[in-house]
Amino acid sequence: MTTPALDAGRPAGSGAGAPGTLVLTAWSAVSPFGTGTEAFRTGMAAGTRAIAALDPQAHPGPYAEGAVVPEFSAAGALGKKGTRTMDRVTALAVSTVAHLLDAAGPGLLDRPERVGLVLGTGSGSVQSIMDFTRDSLTGDRPYLVDPARFPNTVMNRAAGQSAIWHGIKGPNTTIAGGWLTGLLALGYAARLLRGGHCAQVLCGAAEEYSVQRSWLEWHTAGAAADERPALGEGGAAWLLEPAAEAEEAGRTPLASLRATRFRAYQDPADAGPALTACVSAALADAGAAAEDVRVVVPLGTPGEEEAVRAALPVGAEPHWVRCRPLLGDASAAAGGFQMAALLAAAEARTPAPGEVALVTGIDRDGTVGVAVLGA
Repeated sequence: MTTPALDAGRPAGSGAGAPGTLVLTAWSAVSPFGTGTEAFRTGMAAGTRAIAALDPQAHPGPYAEGAVVPEFSAAGALGKKGTRTMDRVTALAVSTVAHLLDAAGPGLLDRPERVGLVLGTGSGSVQSIMDFTRDSLTGDRPYLVDPARFPNTVMNRAAGQSAIWHGIKGPNTTIAGGWLTGLLALGYAARLLRGGHCAQVLCGAAEEYSVQRSWLEWHTAGAAADERPALGEGGAAWLLEPAAEAEEAGRTPLASLRATRFRAYQDPADAGPALTACVSAALADAGAAAEDVRVVVPLGTPGEEEAVRAALPVGAEPHWVRCRPLLGDASAAAGGFQMAALLAAAEARTPAPGEVALVTGIDRDGTVGVAVLGA
């Protein structure tokens, strides 16, 4: 776990033991568009709305619409062996990491102890936690529960199982930070590399759709029923490594990590100004000017785009890549989808010299954040 408000977000490559420029060289997504990067890339490029009516038999709960990964199951994605007790968020994470390893190419795990994994989550699997608790209360004896399902109740189950499944032996970290989880995971991964704890980091976030999560979101949304966004799920991940490591392995950088910044706010009215200040500070950390911003991938919370514009030159209008209208509120996976959308866009265009992109967010629990990425 991290403390978001205390993360100063130093620019990648600063500090003792810095590995130089950090680059993102591969990515993957398991999303409501479908499994794999091509489905995500195509869905985002076409602006396809993946939110659809939910089958009340399969997804009972207060939401009539949602964005779920189509035809996804642990056994279907990973095979029957070892998946009998695997919950949905763990299966989404393990599958997402599998696709990322494929995208990274051979050789990445030749020295598995040099590869770290930083995975973001909401609360782990809310469904697993509640199901296990209910069984302990309704069974003939509190201890008459399925012990094989207990590991699903801890927050780091998805990260741990992903490492075990794929043989990743470097640092293993679980990050939980609401809607900003993906950005916080990115910042933490950069610190692991700067500190010399590993050579590469597989970084991302995953979230599941479940009846239990839907009711929790419904009661804590703090908005009128018709203003609550449909819920989404899925996973997205990317490979972060020093540019020298990428060059040696023959991997082509898709983007460079220039800076991350996070800031706390107390009153909801202060969220916008906090994000404006955060963006300005991150650009200064990155050594970039506000007029260099050409692409912005916002989380999609009220007032966010206005706050970002306030940090940019008057009249400047970058290209906006919006995920939430297409994928719903993916909670912890939202930042992962933002990063995947940025990397998909980076593959499809040739950036101008010196331009940068922003991935931004305002979390309802009092934190704002931004990542600055360059070509």
